[in-house]
Order: sequence, then structure tokens, then C-alpha cells
Amino acid sequence: MKVTVVGAGAVGASCAEYIAIKNFASEVVLLDIKEGYAEGKAMDLMQTASLNGFDTTITGTTGDYSKTADSDIAVITSGIPRKPGMTREELIGINAGIVKTVASNLIEHSPNVILIVVSNPMDTMTYLVHKTTNLPKNKIIGMGGALDSARFKYRLAEALDAPISDIDGMVIGGHSDTGMVPLASQAARNSVKVSEFLTEDRLKQVVEDTKVGGATLTKLLGTSAWYAPGAAVSALVQAIACDQKKMFPCSALLDGEYGLSDICIGVPVLLGKNGIESIVEISLSDTEKTKMQESSVGVRNTNGLLDV
Repeated sequence: MKVTVVGAGAVGASCAEYIAIKNFASEVVLLDIKEGYAEGKAMDLMQTASLNGFDTTITGTTGDYSKTADSDIAVITSGIPRKPGMTREELIGINAGIVKTVASNLIEHSPNVILIVVSNPMDTMTYLVHKTTNLPKNKIIGMGGALDSARFKYRLAEALDAPISDIDGMVIGGHSDTGMVPLASQAARNSVKVSEFLTEDRLKQVVEDTKVGGATLTKLLGTSAWYAPGAAVSALVQAIACDQKKMFPCSALLDGEYGLSDICIGVPVLLGKNGIESIVEISLSDTEKTKMQESSVGVRNTNGLLDV
């Protein structure tokens, strides 16, 4: 099992580390455009192998996509953050160009690859890959919901003063502060609805804290988070590599599911050796249905800024 991670920054390197530690991949390739950066990250990580007990080989390369040949799964973290004075259109235009080039190069050397898109705005970048490549739709997956759900469960456990292993919760919708739809009505502690334990106001606060989870960390750290995003990506990679048929909310191209079409947005999917094995349609409350529709409008507006 060969996995490529494009972008050796904090999220990409964290993703590579978690994949290696889980020891299910034979090889991880880190690729970056900064000279020597991926090579250095790979060497540093390999020097933890004897300490962390893994046998996965991690290598790095500066822009040489031939080193990624025959990858089973590839993760795209490339892109730039929005800078002061930069318009949303400029950010999307720059990142769209990067993501299109990366996807094209990966597919050229690994035509059967499964792509996991992390680059922001994630739902729109996932949609872009669908529109500009010939990969089947089950092989293009946007990572967002897995991370948002992990943050939701963290906030639920905090509110309940419970171990996270007791908590089950899911976030669907767009991967943005305004687009997330935490499914509070279905969140549970060991199959007991959390509404049995938390007041309506406290549960609303959990939902709001979840939606600004990324922004909260950026304010504290001065940059975007990387441990949880890296772990979320590695969980998706493992589910595919090990054919686990695990359910995660991921950004998938919809064709009538949830009443939506021609859009990539977070919905529950089963992940296995073919990528998205199936999209799972679950019952939503009227409020959740409304929020999902509102979220889709925001995603479509962002998609409208693409030149495809």
C-alpha cells in the first residue's frame, strides 16, 4: 500500500506521521515544492521509526511526481491561506490552480489513485477535482466532516464531563464556520441521546463552539491546527487502505441524495477499498434539513467563483 501526501507542511507531515505509526502502509511519499522540505520532514519522521515501532518507509521529494507513481491513495493539502488584503476570489483562484495541477500530476503517474482533498475551501476544491479530472466520483473524497465531527465529540465530552470513547456525534454540511450542520438531535452517549443529559441552551453552545472550532484554534495558535486535521486524514486513508467500510462524513459529489445534485458537501459515506463505497442517507429533523439546504447555498456560491 503506497500513499502520497502532497504538501509537507504541518497538516501533511502530521498526516504522514499518523499513517506511519498505524503501520498499515508500506510506503508514504511526501511531496512539496519547497526545496529539501519534504526530504527533511521524511528523514526526521524516519528517525522516529525505531522509537515508535513502525516499518512504513517515508520518503520525500521536491516536486518530482514520478516518485509518487503507482500510489493507491493520495492526499492533497496544497494551497495557501488567505492573506491580508486578499479577496476571496483571489484565494480561490490561486488554490484552484494549485489543486488542478497537483491532481493532474498525481493521476498522470497513478491513474487508479483515490484522491483525498484537504485544501481549502475544501468542498469547492473537491468539486473542482470532480470537474477537471476523469476519475470516477467514488475516488474523489473531501476531508472535512471527519475533523468537524471529532471537534463536535470533543465539545460534547467536555459538556458531559465524559470520556470521548462514550460519545457518538456527526457533523454534515459544508466545511466552514457557517456551513457546518452538527447533528445535535442524534448525538449520543452510549446510545442515550445527549439531550437527556444537557439542557437545550448547553447543547446549542456545544453546536456553536463546534462550528468555530477551527477559528478558535487559529486565534490561539496564530495559525491553523494540524494534529486533529492530520489524524482525521489518516483515519480516512486507513479506512480505505484496510477496506474497513467505516462511516465518516465526507464531501462527496451528490446526485439527488439529500435533495441535492451537482455539489460536493459533507454527508455520511462508507469508506473502503473503492473509496466511497456508498453514500448513506439518514433521517434529518426539519431544522437540520433547513440548515443543510442553507449550507448548500453557501457552497454553491463559492463554487460559482471557480473558472470551470
